[in-house]
Amino acid sequence: MKLDAVDREIIQQTQAGLPLVSKPYHAIAEKIGITAQEVIRRMTCMQEHGIIRRIAAIPNHYRLGYRFNGMTVWDVDDQYIDELGAKVGQLTFVSHCYHRPRHLPEWPYNLFAMVHSKTEQEIKIQIDVLSEMLGSYSRGHDVLYSTRILKKTGLRIKNYVSA
Repeated sequence: MKLDAVDREIIQQTQAGLPLVSKPYHAIAEKIGITAQEVIRRMTCMQEHGIIRRIAAIPNHYRLGYRFNGMTVWDVDDQYIDELGAKVGQLTFVSHCYHRPRHLPEWPYNLFAMVHSKTEQEIKIQIDVLSEMLGSYSRGHDVLYSTRILKKTGLRIKNYVSA
């Protein structure tokens, strides 16, 4: 799919998030000079072609009271990573789960699962649940706790003039 000027304008208008109004697609459409239905159609098409990965809320966990946020990392046999990752990703307290390459010998972990909690005790219980679920499939794990939010945005496209 080749992007035209309207597609690029939609991306620029939405890359910092949808407008916080009751009809965000209408607000974008008004700025660009097209209909809301056309904005939705184009965004759907860009999503289907992988240009837009997803449209989702990105919460600030700290503002919501979740002070304990940890990326759990697991060393799981690659043979079982898809099956186990799918199970871990379905847990209500896991916000996202990824398969990432190992960087041996320093970094043996290949399954990453982000967990969030309001209390230290609760996050320890969550990690115990993960550990029990992965059982003997896990050869080791660690937790990387967040201390602050560094980035909550994706790629930014700037205005440009094509030659």
